[in-house]
Amino acid sequence: MKLFAMIAALLFAGNVLAHSCPKEMKAIDDAMPKAKLDAAKTAEVKKLRAEGEQLHKDGKHTESMAALGKAKSILGIK
Repeated sequence: MKLFAMIAALLFAGNVLAHSCPKEMKAIDDAMPKAKLDAAKTAEVKKLRAEGEQLHKDGKHTESMAALGKAKSILGIK
């Protein structure tokens, strides 16, 4: 029974991350027009944002959240 509960918890956590990716992408998209970044940082944020979206589409939500988190960090979003 404990094994079933652990598996269910892991599956639920994956679904939570899956639904968080779009929220994180929107936060990045909303912050970009107001961001005061140089060209290199802007390009890095765009690259990380695109990478996060692709990883999300590929079902790699942990990796997606990591890439999106880096982009948010550059933008100064908590």
